[in-house]
Amino acid sequence: MTNQMQHVSGNTKRVTPHPSHPDRNPESHYRFASKILALSGILQSTLEINELLALFAKEIRQFIQYDGLTYNFPSLKIDIKLGDQPANNCAYELVVAGDHLGDLNFFRSYPFETSELEMIENLLAGLLYPLRNTLLYQRAVESATIDPLTGVRNRAAMDSAMKREIGLALRHKTPLSVILMDIDHFKSINDRHGHLYGDQALKAVAQCAEQSVRESDMIFRYGGEEFLILLTGTDLSGAELLAERIRQNIETMSPQTDKAIQMTVSLGVTTLIQGDDINSLFQRMDNALYRAKDAGRNRTVIDKAV
Repeated sequence: MTNQMQHVSGNTKRVTPHPSHPDRNPESHYRFASKILALSGILQSTLEINELLALFAKEIRQFIQYDGLTYNFPSLKIDIKLGDQPANNCAYELVVAGDHLGDLNFFRSYPFETSELEMIENLLAGLLYPLRNTLLYQRAVESATIDPLTGVRNRAAMDSAMKREIGLALRHKTPLSVILMDIDHFKSINDRHGHLYGDQALKAVAQCAEQSVRESDMIFRYGGEEFLILLTGTDLSGAELLAERIRQNIETMSPQTDKAIQMTVSLGVTTLIQGDDINSLFQRMDNALYRAKDAGRNRTVIDKAV
C-alpha cells in the first residue's frame, strides 16, 4: 500500500480484502471481525448501488465520524456523493482479486488520525464483496438495456423509461418532452459504402447526440437509424433548443471514416400534455419528424398540436 494522505491532493491507498484490526488483543480482534461480518451481511441485502452506499455510509458512522463520502466507478458512469466535502479527506482504490471496484473518498473538516484510517481500511473489507456483487449486477442490467453497436440505451430500456417518466410527469404535473431523431439518407450510406461504414456512421451520430445532451437526459436507439431522446423536466422551448444543438453538432462534426461520410439528421419534437399516453405522445412526435423529412431534412420541426 502506498502512503495515505489526508488532503484532497493526497495519494490514494489501495484497499484489498485483508482486514487486520489495529488492536492485537485476540478477543478484541474477534469482536471487530464479527462487526465486519455483520456489516457485510447488512450490505448484501441490496443490489442497488445507491442504496448500498447509503447503507454503508449509515452503518460506519458508529465507528468513524465523517462529514461525507464520494464513490466513483467511471466504466458504469456511477458517481455518488453523500454529505458534505470539506478540505480533509482520505481516498481509497477498492480492489478484489485484481478487479478495480471504484474509488471511495471520506471527507471531514479536520484531519483523520492514523488509528481512524486503520479503522476505515478494516471497515472497507466488509464493503468489498457486496460492492463487487452489486457492480456485477449493474453490468448485467446495463448489458440487457444497452444497444451494443451505438452504446446508447436500447428499445427495451426506452419502453420502460417512457412508461415511468410519463406517469411521474402526469402525476406531479412536471414538464416532459421528447425528440425523435432520424439520420438523413442513411440507406444510401449503406448502399454506397457498405454496412461496415454505415455502422461506424451510426455510432458516430449516437455518440455526438449523447455528448450534446445533459446528464439527466436519456437517449435510446428506437430502431434502425432512429433515436429517441427523453427530456424530463424540460418544456417544449427547451426541447427545441436542445434538438437544434444536436442537429448543428452532427452537421458540423468531422466527416466519418476514410470515405468522408458527412451526416445530417432530421428531428421531431413534442411535449407531454394532460390526457396523453405513450401512443398519443409517439404519434405527435412521429408526425413532427415526418414533416421535418418531408420539408427537405436536416431540420427540426415542432409538433403544432401543443
